[in-house]
Amino acid sequence: MQIHVEKFTVNKRFPLTISRGTTAQTTNIWVRICEDNIEGWGEASPFGVGNHRQSTDIIKQALLEIAPLLQKFNPMQRQEIEAVTNKIPTSAKAALDMAMHDWLGKQAGLPLWQLWGLDPNAIVPTSVTIGINTPEAARARVRDWLQFTDIKILKVKLGSPDGINADRKMLVAVREEAPSLQLYVDANGGWSLQDAQLMCNWLVDMGVEYVEQPLLRGEERNLTQLKQNSPLPIFVDESCFSSTDIPQLANCVDGVNIKLMKSGGLSEAMRMVHTARSHSLRVMFGCYSDSSLANTAACQLAPLADYLDLDSHLNLIDDPFVGASLQQGKLILNNLPGLGVQRSASCA
Repeated sequence: MQIHVEKFTVNKRFPLTISRGTTAQTTNIWVRICEDNIEGWGEASPFGVGNHRQSTDIIKQALLEIAPLLQKFNPMQRQEIEAVTNKIPTSAKAALDMAMHDWLGKQAGLPLWQLWGLDPNAIVPTSVTIGINTPEAARARVRDWLQFTDIKILKVKLGSPDGINADRKMLVAVREEAPSLQLYVDANGGWSLQDAQLMCNWLVDMGVEYVEQPLLRGEERNLTQLKQNSPLPIFVDESCFSSTDIPQLANCVDGVNIKLMKSGGLSEAMRMVHTARSHSLRVMFGCYSDSSLANTAACQLAPLADYLDLDSHLNLIDDPFVGASLQQGKLILNNLPGLGVQRSASCA
């Protein structure tokens, strides 16, 4: 198979601030694999967790180096290909795995959700994100989302550098602006154990449903104590990259956030779902600065998720792809083969 690697840049409608910084623009990678006159598409987006950084240039270089080694394979040989790609950055691996699944679906003439026997009617509504900001700016962001999307759930980023009092003021503003919407909270590792305990007990009274990644990656030993004292379910994101991370987390959290870029693609994401379920954990699918290509790929597995946070493409002003559509707060899959993703009219 032939592999083509191409950069593309996307810009956010609203810059997103989390505990680690602000993002307004990202350059992602579009991967195309070609075999038997069928083209499969995948996407890699950069991300960083602590000292773990996968930049656009690192991802692209890895893909260019691995491409010659994969030419002898057919996209059907995923087990053999996975053995070859096992050491490359997970974002690069995700793009290749995504593209091979897309190719398979197109070769079969069926969408992936149908090949897997999943029920698209089981897909839950997705949350959309309110980044760290002043209370007034957070109110404005809620109004912005409500003006151009039919949303049901807000995920509020906390863990402000200004401390938990700033977090509380922002959360109150969001709740007042959207009294009927469901609220989730993601601290992105921005709290100490003491602050996390205080915030969990306060957030439950604000009607928040769960707290994600309250503590930094590397502080997992404190999650057991937090879970014992928290009235809210605790999810982890940065602390959980792959299925091998899940067993050691099973007794100290309630759920895991699965992202294609962390896991290395749909193959590992499926393994993570089954591993999480075997440990009685709940499952969420999330994203980084992904376009409709990667988020529609994740959406193919969405019938297996309890929670969805696949909103990054909704915040793009120049998404080059079109895939799953948002209707009444839910991402709706189409019946096109493979991932069901096409180039947008403006990029065709």
